[in-house]
Order: sequence, then structure tokens, then C-alpha cells
Amino acid sequence: MKKSTKIILGASAGALAVANAVHAALYTPKKQDYGTKPEEAVNLDRYADHLTQAIRFPTISNSDPEKTDWTVFERFHAYLDEAFPLIAEKLEKETIGRANLMYRWKGKKPDLDPIALLGHQDVVPVTPGTEEDWTHPAFDGVNDGEFIWGRGAMDMKNHLIGVLEAVETLLEEGFEPERDVYLLFGQDEEVVASECGGAKEMMETLRDRGIHLDAVLDEGGAILPINVKGILEKQLAGIGIAEKGYCDMEISLECKGGHSSQPPKHTGMGQMAAVIRDIEAHQFPSRIEPFLAELFYRIGRNATYPARLVTCNLPALIPVLKEVFKQIPPAASLIRTTTAVTMAKGSPASNVLPQTPTITVNFRMMPGTTTNDVVNHIKRVVRNKKIDIKVLRTKEASRFSPTDSRSFKIIETLCMRYNPKRIVVPFLVMGGTDACFYEPICENIYRFSPFVASPALLLCTHATNERIPLDCLYDGVAFFKSYIREVSAE
Repeated sequence: MKKSTKIILGASAGALAVANAVHAALYTPKKQDYGTKPEEAVNLDRYADHLTQAIRFPTISNSDPEKTDWTVFERFHAYLDEAFPLIAEKLEKETIGRANLMYRWKGKKPDLDPIALLGHQDVVPVTPGTEEDWTHPAFDGVNDGEFIWGRGAMDMKNHLIGVLEAVETLLEEGFEPERDVYLLFGQDEEVVASECGGAKEMMETLRDRGIHLDAVLDEGGAILPINVKGILEKQLAGIGIAEKGYCDMEISLECKGGHSSQPPKHTGMGQMAAVIRDIEAHQFPSRIEPFLAELFYRIGRNATYPARLVTCNLPALIPVLKEVFKQIPPAASLIRTTTAVTMAKGSPASNVLPQTPTITVNFRMMPGTTTNDVVNHIKRVVRNKKIDIKVLRTKEASRFSPTDSRSFKIIETLCMRYNPKRIVVPFLVMGGTDACFYEPICENIYRFSPFVASPALLLCTHATNERIPLDCLYDGVAFFKSYIREVSAE
């Protein structure tokens, strides 16, 4: 290579490095006036008392409705009427199905599309054998001055009671919404992974009445403190704009049985092992959805200078990011439909060859991937074409809701008003919520819980010692008040 060429290439590389450095230095959050923090009146003692009382009702749902103790739900409903007298007096209340609660707060302009705030009444049971591991019994609803303990403290009686507390306070203040406000509290969110839950019953009731919702707000992302020393010290407020689907597939083989003393080269379980290898070796294709690029974009602008060198060049790094993400299970779940072989069944005895070996595989589908796509994927990647595939239960993935809607922008604005050191990001909810059932009557569906919680506390959800800090309660009710006031406006 000629010396002049080397000089030119070196100068070009140097210019590119300088350009990248300048780009990264300027790659900072856009200045925006979100307004001042609203001074909302919140009766914290009352809210804390109502939450502790609500936890004492073990509203445990069951996938078999006949095994659900509906009398507990009835007593819980009676308690809500007592705890929130103005709601009981001024809002229209209906029980849909067995125990779904639908409240309608009439607005001054009934021609406007209503808004809805969702919640679910049911909680998961305590794992048998772990009862003694709890600091306070799961359904005692204990307030120790720092935390409120009990099943449902984080998922999601804190949210449900917070919404009711906000509405009760707004009624006390004489507020009247411009458009109707619906409170929709389902009975079985924790056990429904199909198109037959209580939320669907309420959606169909609204649809039959010709109601189209302007916006839906349900549980979802909390507000996480992020402290990566020297790189990022912020609070991350995640707004779920979509959720993954859920599908359990049963895959079986018909094999020749017999005595284990005269086995073939590959028993039925051996043949099934090859099926498992095929399924695990052929994962679904990965892709960086726009929400993930926007998430990186927003976080990157708030990071310190060295980290911005990477995030400001995100488009060029997407192929590398995909490969990195695929090696980290939590990250991989953000970019592809996941595959998990979770159960296997062989023969009834150790000396009997299995005649119908069976496995269960759980898939969490990305938006855009359907149950039929999963079935076709299995048929394509498994070399043994004698397999039988049965869909045990399924709930399709949701659509993506827009990030430029009025309701999304209001959530973002309120988050920033309460703490300007927050980063508001769209994200994909890994689990399921009731929100997806309202897609036939609403385009703007968001999943957000306005409570600050550490990752360690979030891991207690559905686990032992579920609890919520008292110091995050004010922001929750204050957010709901402001949200209702602004989103219900014309």
C-alpha cells in the first residue's frame, strides 16, 4: 500500500473517531418542559389501612371456577362498598359473571370515548410448605411502619386500592370527569391463559353496548432505581406497550411398548429426546423491535459519555446486539419467541417401555407470532414426523400500542413531573395481564404501575414475603389522581 493511501486512510479513521466522539458528546436528553410536580391531596393513613384490610381477603382464583371460593370475593366486594362510600354512592356498579366488578363514573360529555383503569382482584396462593417462611402470615395484612406485608401487596391490590383511593379522593374534592371513567376489576387474571377470562366478559359487555375506549391503563412496569456507578443513576419508568402470548403444547409419540428387559435401540423416551434436541436447537428467529431500539435510545441519551459512544451508534450495532442478547436468557426473551421444555412423561413403571412418551413445551410468543405459527414451527424443525401436537392452552400475543398517543404522552409527562431524574421507556411485558383482552375496543393500551420498587422487592411478587414500602404509596395515588384528571379531559 502506498504511503499516501495509508495517510488518507489514517486521516479518515481519525476523522470518523472524532465525529463519533462529537456525536456521542451531543447525544444527550432533549430538553423538555414537563411542568411542575402537582400537589395532590392523598390520605396516606387511609390508603395504608385499606390496603392492609384488602390483603386479609384471600381472593384466590382457580383455573377450575368450581374450585374457587366465591364467598371470599363477595365479602371483598362488601368491604369495598364500606371502605369507599362515595364510590358506592356515585358510581354505577355491576357484577359481570361470577365476581368481575365494573364501575362507571359518568362524565359530563357522554359522547366522548370513555377511559378505563384496570385491576384484578385475585391473588396467587402461598406455595404449600412455605407458610412458616413468611415474616408475617401471607393474609394477615401487617403494616410494620416500613412495609405492608402480604399476598397482593405488590400484585396487585396496591394498584387496585390505589385506583379506588384516587377516585374516592377526587369525589371528595368535587371533581367531575369530562368523559366516562370505567374501573374494571377482573376475577381471574392469575389463572387465565386463554380467551375465556373475566376480563373478556367485561370487554364483551362493553362492546355489546357499543362502547369504544379512548385509553386503557393496567398493571405492568414499575419504577426501578438504576444505579450503575459512573454510567447511569436514574429511575427507570417502564410503560408496557405490548405483552407476549402464552402457549402450552403437548407433543407425544405412539411407540411399541413391552418389557424393559428387551429394549429397542431407542425407546420411546429416547426418540422423544431427539424431538427435544430438535426443538431446542431451532429457536425462533430474533429481531430488534422498534420499542427496543427506542428503549436503548432513551437510556443511552441519559448515560455518561463513554456509554453514549455505544448507544449513539445503535443502528450499526444491531447485529452484534442480537448475538449478545441471544446468550443472555432475560435479554433473549425481548427479541424472540421463547421455547421451554418443561414437563415429560414416560411409562407408569421403571420396567415398562413407554408407549406414549409425552412432553409439554411452553412458548411465549412475540407480538406477530401466533399459535398456528408455533405449531408450524414444531412441524418444520422436528425430524420425526410421527409426532402428535396438541394445544393445551393458549393466549395470543397482543398488538403494540403507539408511543405517540395522547395517553402515552400523559403517562410520560406525569412520570417526569414527579421526578425529573426518571427515564420513561416503552417495553414488552413478559407475563400476561388483563389488558390484552380489551384490544377489540381500544387501540391505546398501556401497562404501568406508578410505584417505585427495587428489583429485590419485585422478585417477592408471587413469592415469600411479598411486601410494598410505605414510602412509595403517595406517588401511586397521586399519579392515579392526575392521570384520571388529565386523560378524562376533552
